[in-house]
Amino acid sequence: MLQQTQVATVIDYYNRWMQKWPTLQALAAASLEEVNELWAGLGYYSRGKRLQEAARKVVSELAGRMPRTAEDLQRLLPGVGRYTAGAIASISFGQATGVVDGNVIRVLCRLRCIGADTSSLAVIDCLWNMANTLVDRSRPGDFNQALMELGATVCTPKSPLCGECPVKEHCHAWRRVEKELASASQKLFGKTTLVPDVEDYGTGDCLLCLPAAELWDSSLGVTNFPRKAAKKQPRVERTATCVLERRGHLGVPEYLIVQRPSSGLLAGLWEFPSFPLAPGLQEEQQKEVLADHLQAWTRQPVQTQSLCFVGEVVHIFSHIHQTYVVYSLCLDGDLVLDAASSPSRWVTEEEFRASAVSTAMKKVLKAREAQRGAQSSRGKVGSTAACAGLPCALLEHKDLGLHWELPSLEQGDMPGRLSPWFP
Repeated sequence: MLQQTQVATVIDYYNRWMQKWPTLQALAAASLEEVNELWAGLGYYSRGKRLQEAARKVVSELAGRMPRTAEDLQRLLPGVGRYTAGAIASISFGQATGVVDGNVIRVLCRLRCIGADTSSLAVIDCLWNMANTLVDRSRPGDFNQALMELGATVCTPKSPLCGECPVKEHCHAWRRVEKELASASQKLFGKTTLVPDVEDYGTGDCLLCLPAAELWDSSLGVTNFPRKAAKKQPRVERTATCVLERRGHLGVPEYLIVQRPSSGLLAGLWEFPSFPLAPGLQEEQQKEVLADHLQAWTRQPVQTQSLCFVGEVVHIFSHIHQTYVVYSLCLDGDLVLDAASSPSRWVTEEEFRASAVSTAMKKVLKAREAQRGAQSSRGKVGSTAACAGLPCALLEHKDLGLHWELPSLEQGDMPGRLSPWFP
């Protein structure tokens, strides 16, 4: 859980997870749906899936016994990489093996003035060799946790606490800063400049030194290290999403959700019916695309006029800048869906929030509920009309940054005005 997620966020999830599945056997017996439901909101959902796959393999193929070395953990268990294997082997089983995560990378790069791109194979191999050399043979788990904690609390990305660092006397980056301060002080008083250290001058041929085009920046101090390659910009995607609604028991709104494929982004999670949009489509074209998809999927006519625009919801994944163009559509009765389509079910709001849905879909529902609240308070129209997407005035919701259209009906005019909009 702590891969790519902060401790403060993980704690509640971890406690609930261990309460529900205290043993490997209990986790192995769970369904993927249960795992996804508990994991919902943590992101990087493949982690939960692989964790359960690993538990099932340990129970069914390894007689319930966890591999005890980093090599076997990485070789035998799905989803266990070099870092996770090293952490488990050293902390749980006392194997004298190092770990390299983001915090450790920062500490080691500053200790040895490694300025090359930390994503390069040469640098990664060097860092792992250093970690394996440095690890305390008698207390490898404690040493590795201390090294990670040092990076998280003292040797931080910005404003590191060098004065409090227990290993500063061994840190080449800190030593370089001290030399520069001493040199500046001597210049101020007209004294002879100190003889430069040969280690202060990397060459363009060194695979570990600062690149020739990105030499030491005195204003950065120890934060010259590590240097990272320019971050790749996430690709931009737009998706049409439709919140399909009906009135359930006692008039409580129910929503149709469908299950995503078992592989790829957000694998196995539930969502409102969603379809990718080609770049450059105007609003009316977007509605036509969505209506066509819904019509093919529901096997009943869907007119673009019946789609009520909710707004745009933006969600940033690690590699995707996703914009959901959200519409709502109110239905009377149930749907007979295409048998070849994805699994689907109707859920109440409470059931929706308890389901394995992504944070992005929770944002979509929040936008739809905000629109319904505005329609109820400002429009003073019936619930059916509020969903019908009739011509109306423009409303805004400043908190969510949304805009939508609100039906405007004359009293007594509802039946005649509604009939053209529903097939």
